[in-house]
Amino acid sequence: MKKWERAGIAGIIVGVIVAVAGIAGALIYGGFYNVAADRPHTRFVYWLADTVRDRSVETRAAGIKKPSNLEDPQRISAGAGLYAEMCSGCHLAPGMEKTEISQGLYPRAPELAQGTDLTPAEEFWTIKHGIKMSGMAAWGKTHNDTLIWDMVAFLQKLPALSPAQYKAAVKSAPEDHDEMMRDMPAMKSGDAAHN
Repeated sequence: MKKWERAGIAGIIVGVIVAVAGIAGALIYGGFYNVAADRPHTRFVYWLADTVRDRSVETRAAGIKKPSNLEDPQRISAGAGLYAEMCSGCHLAPGMEKTEISQGLYPRAPELAQGTDLTPAEEFWTIKHGIKMSGMAAWGKTHNDTLIWDMVAFLQKLPALSPAQYKAAVKSAPEDHDEMMRDMPAMKSGDAAHN
């Protein structure tokens, strides 16, 4: 291939890139994409967001080691209380009707009583760091790793619980959220940035 042919091909490639960037810029700044939570994404955007989220969580959770005591009844009990107070409004619970917030979220929050395909490490990372543009809060800003692992311990049991068993698990939890957090060491700014 001659030098002028290579220059021509390079010019075409640069031209295509500039044109695509110009079209993307016009679409973005023109507000053409509807971001309303009551309108689903296009298939491509939904696939892209799902793929980016799944790969990001998987990659970042890869080095996290789960504690050996996730089966500890006290840990599961504490997690049940935390789940009831912090999670059930969006993720629901066995026998729970859909809430106003769970119906209004898009993408919809997974109903965790049906189980997930996440590993405990991926659940931990997701609870701790949250998910951008999904409504999933970063609980690591206000809750230490012990409490987050308590929630993960409970999530391991949740899919097998009947509505009555769920209510019993929540009743077995410490009295309230403040009681669960009372003995936790104070969070330092930046603690949530690790893992």
